[in-house]
Amino acid sequence: MDLLQQSINMAALYKENQKIEAIILAGSVSKNLQDEHSDIELHILWSSPPTDAERQYPIEQIGGTILSYHPYEEEEWSEAYLNKVGIKFEISSFLVGTVERFIYEVVDKYETDYDKQCILASIHDGVCLFGKEKVTKLKNRVATYPLALTHNMIFENLWLGNRWNNRQALLKRQDWLMLYDVMCGVQKKLFGVLFGLNRMYIHHPVFKWMEHNIEHMQIKPEDFCNRMSKILIGKPKRGVKELEGLIEEIIRLVKEHHPDLDISEQMESIEYVK
Repeated sequence: MDLLQQSINMAALYKENQKIEAIILAGSVSKNLQDEHSDIELHILWSSPPTDAERQYPIEQIGGTILSYHPYEEEEWSEAYLNKVGIKFEISSFLVGTVERFIYEVVDKYETDYDKQCILASIHDGVCLFGKEKVTKLKNRVATYPLALTHNMIFENLWLGNRWNNRQALLKRQDWLMLYDVMCGVQKKLFGVLFGLNRMYIHHPVFKWMEHNIEHMQIKPEDFCNRMSKILIGKPKRGVKELEGLIEEIIRLVKEHHPDLDISEQMESIEYVK
């Protein structure tokens, strides 16, 4: 099934509404990473708030089945539905002004908020299905990743949390659920540092498409993807040791590429082990 063509077909129904200024294809299809489990993610940008009738019109036109339907919350309208051949569509609708504000807050104010960065990443990497002039302007706004945002991503994510300092106790007690929760949290933090180092916007709040994103990173530890995977599927003691090694390597990368960034407090916290 050609998901890109299905996306184009669906966009043709949405763009009939004159309140829609742009449609962006996001998610795995926009990255050509789709598989048999993939759905289609569309970001719809509106000049003014959509009514329920306007949101439901395209679904009705294809005889779709609504799976979820959410009111305006957290500055977004969202719904999911299936078309007649079982392809799932995930729709996120935003006001153009909201998206422009998110860009300002990340690009000009250097906010690290992952949800906002995900919107910027979708603009940066997404496929324009409608509203070329508007989408081009938005892409130009997010084209340059600010150095100050890099510093904030590094600075904030190197705070690994107090629970990481308890890792040896958790190992000894065989408190596996808590240990692996801590380890996953630290791995996500390391991803945050590397996204900042590589000046890449966060694509997904829990780092979906790990291998794909790592391939696009120029600054990273050697064999990073394989090592990150082995941390969770090998023996716990070995996984903790590997994770400790990755932390040390990433700190060296930070010092190499940003020698003037003061991370002494974070390092002191990382080195403390109960």
